[in-house]
Amino acid sequence: MISLLGFEWRVALRFLREGRMQTVLIMVGVAAGVAVIAYISALISGLQTNTLNKTLGAQSHITLSAPDDAVMPAAPQQPGTTALTETQPRAQRLRSVANWQLLLPQLEAMPGVAAVSPMVAGAGLALRGEATQSISLLGVDLDRYDRIVGLRGKVVSGTARLAPGEAIVGRELAADLGVRVGDRLTVQTALVSEPVRVTALVDLGVRELNRRTVLVPLRTAQSLLGLPGGATTIDLTLTDVWAAQALTESLRQRLPYQVESWQESNAQLVSALNAQSVSTSLIRGVVLVVVVLGIASVLVVSVVQKGREIGILRAMGATRGQVLRVFLLQGAVLGSLGSVLGLALAVLLIWLFTTFVRGSDGLPLFNIALEPGLAVRIGLLATVCGVLAAMAPARRAAALDPAQAIRI
Repeated sequence: MISLLGFEWRVALRFLREGRMQTVLIMVGVAAGVAVIAYISALISGLQTNTLNKTLGAQSHITLSAPDDAVMPAAPQQPGTTALTETQPRAQRLRSVANWQLLLPQLEAMPGVAAVSPMVAGAGLALRGEATQSISLLGVDLDRYDRIVGLRGKVVSGTARLAPGEAIVGRELAADLGVRVGDRLTVQTALVSEPVRVTALVDLGVRELNRRTVLVPLRTAQSLLGLPGGATTIDLTLTDVWAAQALTESLRQRLPYQVESWQESNAQLVSALNAQSVSTSLIRGVVLVVVVLGIASVLVVSVVQKGREIGILRAMGATRGQVLRVFLLQGAVLGSLGSVLGLALAVLLIWLFTTFVRGSDGLPLFNIALEPGLAVRIGLLATVCGVLAAMAPARRAAALDPAQAIRI
């Protein structure tokens, strides 16, 4: 291709060298635009990933539970009679998901499902000496639950283990009760109480969760909450978190249970993430428009300045197509070289952010990185924009009449 366009390449590069100040300035402008796009994209992506990891680090992507108890409607009133009725909502009680043992393998076999875990959840009290704290009691199968929230990776003290008579507690709750790994506390519900030994303290990423979470074996929770053989919820984790809503809609049509996705339980978070994405897209669009206008303005000036040279080239036999390609190549060179410099600048900005921007604990706020695929897409986009920006000046140059151009 270069050999076929040898004449156009030589002329395009010569024009760029002759107006080197303009060339340098527009390349700096393109580099700045590309750097802004790449840096903002990496920053927002890292921020959203960090937010999702913290939000979903202690919850599943989809939750199945038994339907709520509902009050049957009153009988229709007969004509000519008077009836006084009052309907009140029923107090909800712990209910097990029907046939949950048979449901587990079916859910695990569904495409996109990474892990499935049954749970028995209810309220209770944690007692130790004179200290009493209200808790959220969670009965889980540790191996299954670990695949849902990565519990073993959240251990800050001890070893995650849930044999009969053992428990894992949040670190704030342990501080409130004054317990450490190996100590005993009593878990009490409305039905029964049972002493348990603490095997590990965990940090679930949210202080309120750490202050009220107690994890016990599934059978222990079934006994404490009066739900033998039951499971109040079934948690699902997916390989793609953004596929949760679509799978939730599908499960609602197929199963007689309440099904809720993480998007529904975190609606405000999803709205904030969508707003960030829209803002990022607007910034990208504005910057790209600025880059296109900058390249186009420089090439328009170049056409005016090089009018005589273009006329001489046409008089010597250069075709309209060759003149058109000369300016298109200039746009491609400005876009590609500017994108390379801009990506290098974006990498520098990302390094400065991850190195010097710290939180109150002295650790980086969150990690960001410029993915190779994103860098390639941004570079190609900048190059294409450079070519598109050169279209109007190139058409104008190709349309110049040789005789009139030489007389100018």
